[in-house]
Amino acid sequence: MDALDALINRTSCPRLEGPAPTPQQLDLMLRAALRAPDHGSLRPWRFIITEGEGLVRMGELFARAALKADPALPQARYDKCLQMPLRAPMIITVVAVTREHPKVPLDEQLISAGCAAHAITQAAFAQGLGAMWRTGEMTHNSHVRSGLELAEHEQVVGFIYLGQRCREREAPMLDLGEFVTRWEG
Repeated sequence: MDALDALINRTSCPRLEGPAPTPQQLDLMLRAALRAPDHGSLRPWRFIITEGEGLVRMGELFARAALKADPALPQARYDKCLQMPLRAPMIITVVAVTREHPKVPLDEQLISAGCAAHAITQAAFAQGLGAMWRTGEMTHNSHVRSGLELAEHEQVVGFIYLGQRCREREAPMLDLGEFVTRWEG
């Protein structure tokens, strides 16, 4: 697929099915992630791959985290948390690995990890796969952070759900005029 076609036409796929990406497809997605803009060549990211039974255990982690945050959690919400990771055959958890640096602020390192996540979604689309970058309460939950064994200086940028697209989605055509201005000083 042409790079510009991928950049212009990629859409998120909330519904994904198996099979999971092949090892070769996964390798290309991760190689694309490693090419993200990176001031100072700090490589402020790492990736946790989850599939198979790991998805069930991730759902259990999400459910325990929700229950810990709200001991009166309704059963329906608990059950939903159990099922969340099962919406795709593979999840890549993108983790920002930030550290103090004299020239590269922490927010730039976080943005760089976000660019790595974006590269994964682009590389998935370019290979005919579906991807959905999910965030939300589990992204910032301390119990989830602990369960994923994140260090103090790490944070989840997002969970990239990957699999086969269940249906094609057209990329909406947006009016550039709504988002672009010129500054001439």
